[in-house]
Amino acid sequence: MYRFLFTTVLSRLDPETAHHLVISGLRLGERIGVSAVLARWCRPAESLEIKALGLVWPSPFGLAAGFDKDATTVLPLANLGFGHIEIGTVTAAAQPGNPKPRLFRLVKDHALINRMGFNNDGAEALRPRLQDIRDRITRLKAAGRHAPVVGVNIGKTKLTPLEEATADYLSSTRVLAPVADYLVVNVSSPNTPGLRQLQDIEALRPLLLAVGQEADQAAGGHVPLLVKIAPDLNDDDVDAVAALVTDLGLDGVIATNTTISREGLSTDQETVQAMGAGGLSGPVLAQRSLEVLQRLRERLPRTTAIISVGGVRSGDDVAERLSHGATLVQGYTAFVYEGPFWVRRINRRLASLLRSG
Repeated sequence: MYRFLFTTVLSRLDPETAHHLVISGLRLGERIGVSAVLARWCRPAESLEIKALGLVWPSPFGLAAGFDKDATTVLPLANLGFGHIEIGTVTAAAQPGNPKPRLFRLVKDHALINRMGFNNDGAEALRPRLQDIRDRITRLKAAGRHAPVVGVNIGKTKLTPLEEATADYLSSTRVLAPVADYLVVNVSSPNTPGLRQLQDIEALRPLLLAVGQEADQAAGGHVPLLVKIAPDLNDDDVDAVAALVTDLGLDGVIATNTTISREGLSTDQETVQAMGAGGLSGPVLAQRSLEVLQRLRERLPRTTAIISVGGVRSGDDVAERLSHGATLVQGYTAFVYEGPFWVRRINRRLASLLRSG
């Protein structure tokens, strides 16, 4: 049914317009009571529950940052079966993002190119929304209902000079750490000028150290902190990140973000070039994402969490990431192509694999 809808309606719409229609549909479903039915039907099996980062996750599979940038649809999304929702990327100041069009489908590759540019309402606007979500999650847990872990992904405001990046991240951290189950420092989006320079170890060390201290102070307790890295780092740089994460005692790494590469695509190069710059996501990213996961797992302590993301399409894909040492797994792009019951299928497959040993 969804594939018919996608082919006949959604694929004919501008991708960002289609995205907003899906968001509106999910919110409408919550208002008229459909979400409650979906929550019962799509709830992950109890056997999938895991403990990591000092938290209980209903499923190891969650939704990556970028889908719900402004925390407007967290619980309707969770009702589809996601074990966690990562909102954002959020910046200290509200910003409109890059000019449209800025989101493109590569249907032959089941891929996306985006250059959204961290469009979001800003940290201050998100704080009350996240507080309300936390309050609602507390009530859901008390009633024995499905409740997701909610992470917050923060990035640099575009107009902030690179030399002032740490202060910019700290501003978001002070506001959002108290209402986040975990916090992610995003230094790997290709769509904010200069941002990826913060992956350089000399810049990354003081940034992560400062954010970690600020987060714990603002929240009055430890907030798990992770850093999100790009697939385009070479192996030596991945090793350097692993060494830094270990040295700082950071809670984890999210690997990986979108890629600036255009290799391995079936879509003709003329079409791809016409779409312009931006981060590529989808199955074409799967191999490199898996390689980075394996490399990190070999070099990080077992107590350091790795959230693997990039090219995941099926329950078997998720199981493969887990078998190679991922603590948790995220998806996004396949959600666009597979529809709302995609995550239910993944959770059912994971539960089946657990039962079969």
